[in-house]
Formats: sequence, structure tokens, C-alpha cells
Amino acid sequence: MTVLDRRALNRATLARQHLLERAPLPALDAVAHLGGLQAQEPQEPYVGLWSRLAGFDPAELSGHLAARRVVRTHLMRRTVHLVTAGDALAWRSRHDAMLRQRLLGVYRRELAAVDLDELVEVGSRLLADEARTLPEVGRVLADRWPDVAPRVLGEALGTLVPVVQVPPRGLWGEAGPARCLLVASWLGRPVDPPAPDGADPVGESLVLRYLAAYGPAASADLRAWSGLAGLPAAVAAVRERLVGFRDERGRELLDLPDAPRPDPDTPAPVRFLPAFDNAILGYDDRSRIVDDADRGLSVAGERAVLVDGRVAATWTSTDGAVTVTPRRRFTRADRAAVAEEGRAVAGFLSGGAHEKVTVAASPR
Repeated sequence: MTVLDRRALNRATLARQHLLERAPLPALDAVAHLGGLQAQEPQEPYVGLWSRLAGFDPAELSGHLAARRVVRTHLMRRTVHLVTAGDALAWRSRHDAMLRQRLLGVYRRELAAVDLDELVEVGSRLLADEARTLPEVGRVLADRWPDVAPRVLGEALGTLVPVVQVPPRGLWGEAGPARCLLVASWLGRPVDPPAPDGADPVGESLVLRYLAAYGPAASADLRAWSGLAGLPAAVAAVRERLVGFRDERGRELLDLPDAPRPDPDTPAPVRFLPAFDNAILGYDDRSRIVDDADRGLSVAGERAVLVDGRVAATWTSTDGAVTVTPRRRFTRADRAAVAEEGRAVAGFLSGGAHEKVTVAASPR
């Protein structure tokens, strides 16, 4: 098999993620292509799309949220993701077992005396007609389970029951509590049921969709992105439609035959990524885009700056003013390119009011 080194994988990832050049795509198509954007921080997906799409208007994404074409819901890795309504309906049942397992991995002791099926039945009625925050619902449920903290009951319900966080949560420039409503109530129909007879069409679709946006990748990378352990059969089912490579560690990498794999020497522009961006988190082996020493940055919610395709700095913003903190020494050209893109980010975040950016000194 052909061996793809770290730089070749980096350029493939950037191309699939629309980070080599901004794509002329509608926001809805981009959300679908990316398999959703991690979104527990409500405003971060806007930065993620701004860095990927030509002429991105945040009002477009807000409009899709308000019109119920995209939703905020717990899916991959039991984290809040912004996904298309169609993907939420199609994917949720396939994630149910993983969501329950991860919930119990945190709260097994606290929920030991709770009949989870009863919790789902009772709690679903509370979120069928009126959007409420999960702590509010937890306090109501505590009347039935007084020995369990309301916070735990609410979080359990929000994991076990298909719900969405309704606007204004997630709208551009707006804030609001995470008020939840049943997916069936918000989208007008329940989520798709599991496939019969042990078939796994959703799993097979997830494999192909993941490779389109993240490949070439190993099965462990697919598992890290989705949180799903039970995909080997799905991989096997589509294996004849894929091509294989090796990475420098000897792992088998799978990919779609016609997906872009640019020349490793393709120039990569500076890009500002939001917190928890799946371009970093969507892999078990993240060395294609971030050094091991910086691997924990995205898990901790740090925003990353890519220089030559790799994490080279973190960034923050206050009132739209951007501050960049290098993680390694910048050349003069690096600093100029980071400052230029930082001014553009500041203009986006401030609504065009200013382009304030500060690039801190490089570490010695």
C-alpha cells in the first residue's frame, strides 16, 4: 500500500474541510458535508463556517436554525453538534446506545435507583409541548426521584431523549438559555427507528460521509469522531468501495477513491479555527494537524490558528478584537499572514466595526 506521510494527510484533511481555500457553498450544504459542527459553545460554528466558506453570512446560518433546517442536539461523542435536520432524524437512533453508555459512564452510581425507561417516559411528556431548560425539568423530576440531584436527572433526560436546543440559543449575536424540546415536536416527526434485522445503513452512510470530510482515515479515527464502537461491520460492508493506504505508523487508512488528496507541497493559508473544531477533534491520531504537545488545546476549548496547515497558535477575542498567542516561533512572513487573517476575523466578529488584532511575541 502507498504510505501517506503526515504532510500528505494534512493537505488531504485541509482540502476535505474546505481549509485550503474557501468553498463557494451554501451554509446548509457545508454543515451537511462536514457531518455537523461541534457546537456546545453556541457562536463557534459561525467562525468555523466563516473560515471555510466564501462570502459566508452568519444570518444565513441563523435563518436555517430559525427555520428548523439545522438543529443543535447531542450526537457524536455525546457532545452538542449543529447538524442538518435530516441528519438529526436519520442518525439519532444509531447513536442511542453510545449516548446511554457514555451517560452511565459518568453517572452510573447516581442513577442506579432510577428506572431509565420511566425517566424517558415521564421526562418526554415535560418536553413535548413547552421548551424548558434541563435543570428546570430536573427539578420537576426530582419530585419522583428525590435522592438524585436535579442536575443529573436533567442531564440524563437530555441524553436519553432526542431533544433539540431551540432558538434563540445558537443564533448569531444572540444569547439565551439552552431550552430543549423534543425532536419530534420541533421537526414534526420522530427520529427514524433503528434498521431491522441487524442491518446498519446509517452506519455505512456514516463511514462514507466521514471519509468524504476527514479521510484518508483509520477505523480508530472514525470511532474517535463518532463515539461509536460498533462500526466494523459497516466498514466491512463498504470496504470494496474504498481504497487503502498506510500512514507512517503502519495503520491502514481508508478513503473514497475520487476524494481530493492534494500534493503535500500545496500551500496552506492561515486559518482561524473555533473552539472544539472537528478538523482537530475528529481523529484518534491528530498528528496530521497538531503536535502531540498541543493535542489537549482543543479538548480544553482553546481556539487554534493554523499556519502552514498545522496548529501554531491560539487566539481569543474580546468585543471582536483578536489576540493571537504563538505556540512556536513565527517567521516574519508567518506573523504578517497571521495578522492579515486576524484582521479579517476581527472584522467578521465585530460586524465590520473594526479590524483590531494583536499578535503576541513568539516563545523563545
